Amino acid sequence: MDQQVEQFQDKGWVRFAHDPQVAEWAATAHQHGVTALDDPACAEWFQCERTWFIGVDALPNDAKGRLPDGPPLAGAPVAFIRNFYGPIPDLHRAQVSSVFAGYPRPRPGEGEAAFRYRVKRDAAHVDGVKMYGEHRRRKVEEPHAWVLGIPLNESSPDASPLVIWEGSHRIMRRAFAAAFADVPQADWADVDVTDAYTAARAEVFETCPRITVHANPGESYLMHRLCLHGVAPWGEGASAPEEGRMIAYFRPELADWTKGWLLEGVSR
Repeated sequence: MDQQVEQFQDKGWVRFAHDPQVAEWAATAHQHGVTALDDPACAEWFQCERTWFIGVDALPNDAKGRLPDGPPLAGAPVAFIRNFYGPIPDLHRAQVSSVFAGYPRPRPGEGEAAFRYRVKRDAAHVDGVKMYGEHRRRKVEEPHAWVLGIPLNESSPDASPLVIWEGSHRIMRRAFAAAFADVPQADWADVDVTDAYTAARAEVFETCPRITVHANPGESYLMHRLCLHGVAPWGEGASAPEEGRMIAYFRPELADWTKGWLLEGVSR
């Protein structure tokens, strides 16, 4: 655990080896994920000319992560989160991210520059930094406590894996801390962080290793909430089942992000 904590703090992510409890949960989640792909209520989540199923809130799990007739969310990643962050908060319905051959294609309304960024830079972003207004400025809104990825099926390593810029959480923390300096916490949500975010992102691209994260069912990975990350294009010759490269993600929101989002270490 200590070595995993050290990696998480240094690189901003950690992978967990095959865990029987995670594997059991993933098997149940896979069934629900496949069902969600055909659910008319989820049709809006097909984007990029149906090469990406975003699948927000697509799994019917409860606040503890348990799926109907399924096992609890448990195992190594849950133990790590409790050790590092404290009690697991009530969980949202998990995202089901499925990517298909040909990704990426343009999203509706996506301009040439934005699509080029998706292709060349994996649509890299920090969760919770939202764009607003016609001038495409950015503020922090609905940031997360942590990001847990649980693969639901087997795919090849080049089937649009998660991309992380290792160590980027440190650069991003420094940039946001500077942007919020001398601003009362109650007003942080109104701060325009565009310039700070853009400069920090450029520094990350220049100085941080870009790595891809691949895992199989039963394995999982945890990413720091401030990591710059994205999704790689579908590789030539990549393979996945009919339902695409399918991963479940938990990203619980912080109850009061101004108190915990920028903390260096344990936030319990």
